[in-house]
Amino acid sequence: MFLREITILREKFPSIGRYPFSVPALAGTRGLRLREPVTFFVGENGSGKSTLLEAVAWQCGFHTAGGSTNQAYELEGTESDFGPFIRLSWSPKVTNGFFLRAESFFGFANYLDQMVREQPGYRDEFYAPYGGKSLHEQSHGESFLSLFRNRFGRKAIYLLDEPEAALSPARQLSLLSVFRRLSPDSQFIVATHSPILLGYPDAQIYSFDEGPIREIDYEETSHYQLTRRFLENRGSIFRELFAEDEEDGE
Repeated sequence: MFLREITILREKFPSIGRYPFSVPALAGTRGLRLREPVTFFVGENGSGKSTLLEAVAWQCGFHTAGGSTNQAYELEGTESDFGPFIRLSWSPKVTNGFFLRAESFFGFANYLDQMVREQPGYRDEFYAPYGGKSLHEQSHGESFLSLFRNRFGRKAIYLLDEPEAALSPARQLSLLSVFRRLSPDSQFIVATHSPILLGYPDAQIYSFDEGPIREIDYEETSHYQLTRRFLENRGSIFRELFAEDEEDGE
């Protein structure tokens, strides 16, 4: 374990009325204690989980569009509004790691290709941590797995924002094997909607729904409950869903 606690500096909020300071989970929480090598942030869209993860990346010195401490490239809308309003407690502090932001991974792949064009003699060195070739020469899912399998190592912290976006269920299981291989010598904090990833053994799960952030069990997550209900009786769910649609159309 490296990052032990995330403290939200609510007393420094400029205005509770504007985003992201108005998000209930962020405005109502003082801090999170991290006990396990793998921690998940869960919640509906807009609940604040990605905002807090991005703020952690900013505090770590990682590029907030995705990357590590030694990578800098231009991408619109990548400043962290919330970064200055948290404090990280380390034991010990590490500077090695990576921030994966699924929605801007395309821009990160462009950055690597640009580096190779500018310094073609270092092509192998630039691409080695990503499977030995351009991320654009791999499918979206393959590029993610290349990152996880080749770039990720021990004694580091990895921040993953919705990594399941490009991964099939089978490849999500492959990511869980990466977690197991690298922990406890590395730490993972993951914002996700995936009931597969959330099932990782002994992981901490923090829910950002319904006010202050709170720790919950896997079986308490709406992701698990809805998925289980769907798999066990999808006919009932479809009848309810389609009946609501018909009522709305009247």
